[in-house]
Amino acid sequence: MTILVTGGAGYIGSHMVLRLIEAGHDVAVIDNLCNASRESLERVSQLTGKEVTFIEGDIRDRSLLDYVFTDFEISDVLHFAGLKSVGESVNEPLAYFENNVAGTITLCQAMMAAGIFRLVFSSSATVYGDATRMPLSESAPTGQPTNAYGHSKLMVEEVLRKLSRSDPRWSIALLRYFNPVGAHPSGLIGEDPSGKPNNLLPFISQVAIGRLPALSVFGDDYPTPDGTGVRDYIHVMDLVEGHLAAMRVLADRPGVNVWNLGTGQGYSVLEMVRAFEMISQRDVAYRIVPRRDGDIAECWADASLAANELGWKAQRGLTEMITDTWRWQSNNPEGYPSKRAVRRDNLGKSGSINALPKIYLIDTTRSNRVAS
Repeated sequence: MTILVTGGAGYIGSHMVLRLIEAGHDVAVIDNLCNASRESLERVSQLTGKEVTFIEGDIRDRSLLDYVFTDFEISDVLHFAGLKSVGESVNEPLAYFENNVAGTITLCQAMMAAGIFRLVFSSSATVYGDATRMPLSESAPTGQPTNAYGHSKLMVEEVLRKLSRSDPRWSIALLRYFNPVGAHPSGLIGEDPSGKPNNLLPFISQVAIGRLPALSVFGDDYPTPDGTGVRDYIHVMDLVEGHLAAMRVLADRPGVNVWNLGTGQGYSVLEMVRAFEMISQRDVAYRIVPRRDGDIAECWADASLAANELGWKAQRGLTEMITDTWRWQSNNPEGYPSKRAVRRDNLGKSGSINALPKIYLIDTTRSNRVAS
């Protein structure tokens, strides 16, 4: 059986594909390359010595999904595909609802038609909104996200709850991430955002490497110890281990299951800057700018439920997060080569990226790629 990874060429998805292959699973990847590079999968193939099956296309393209579910024996779907910038979502809410919500609905419709009912969904701590009590457990109130990205994740969670209630065959995990950072310790794969980074650590590392002149610190007047926002940062390799644990549990656990994936430790923006400077031995210039719409003061996890029910706990601390980020950035100062932009108004249309179907078998020789 094969695990389908949507958004598998992206930051978290590529690390997930790597770990799945290492764990002995057959994997198929679907990604529209809106914010990703096929090079990430080339490097996954190098690291694992295994072939990677990649379908270039959009999860909103139902005909493509029907083809994939017919052509492959899929047992589980790990769903990472979607837009993910908090700041951008404030200005482009419809794009987030169309990609993240409508895309997931189309995916679930295709899964049902194919008789596939195990789904691990990439949710977010943004569903908790601007909470007043920390740390955040899974029982904390949701429903007041401060941005369209968070709303889109919460809407998908509600869709999946309703779907599960209507059909007991579904086994669904809602994994509420806090702030993924870091990179594979090889330095071969990592986070490579399109344009100016929206996440803190890639922004810091691009300043340190000289790609950007200064870090923008969005507000220094929050009710936190140094006035800057506090977040729970989790290493991407710990995050993907959480997915593996959830996938194992889902095999015998129907219904909707919610787990936080975080470390339980919060760090401020300025604490992250100072830690990065110490580890990288590079100065990180920064400037204080007004608060960004949609941001909150602080957010960190109570991840005890995942420890108790999944046997999972984050193992990597801040030093390892920053060290691996800096290794990735130093080895890849310009990110992945040959990354291309995809017009969002062309996404989701059958045949708009490549003729249907287009399946790439990516292997370690790099010269032996086959498109069928």
